[in-house]
Amino acid sequence: MDLTRAESLIALTPDYPEPGVLFRDVSPLLADGDALREVVEALIAPFDGRFDIVAGIEARGFLLAGYAAALAGVGMLQIRKAGKLPRPAAAVSYALEYGTATIEAPGVLRPGERVLLLDDVLATGGTLTAAQRLVEDLGAVVAGSAVVLELTDLGGRTVAGDVHTVFTA
Repeated sequence: MDLTRAESLIALTPDYPEPGVLFRDVSPLLADGDALREVVEALIAPFDGRFDIVAGIEARGFLLAGYAAALAGVGMLQIRKAGKLPRPAAAVSYALEYGTATIEAPGVLRPGERVLLLDDVLATGGTLTAAQRLVEDLGAVVAGSAVVLELTDLGGRTVAGDVHTVFTA
């Protein structure tokens, strides 16, 4: 696996979305088939045989989870922003820097089902922590959480707990 090449595909955009922020865009990595496969394999490897379904957090998490589910031969759960599902089975609200957000999931999980949560970036940890709670509220078990990139200076791991990361910045 050449994860160094995959990491080099993460584009850096200074001063986006505001001055002083260095935005890390995984879009070029997602567009490269070899890099995408290597990263998704690295995301799920520590959890091999320990999950029944993969959950992706909107929106780039969907792409990662869909690929991971296909590789592992399991199903996929969509964790959506509020108002995007016709019949959400559960919802969790969480704090943002300025306000709150809510995520929802459909009622497709079986009690005790082991869920692997995937997303692209771990920043402050609020979204991932809410997704963990959402899975538990639906009667399933969080088998693990993994992200492509952790922004270590933002302290998300202190909020979200143990998270497997492929890259850190």
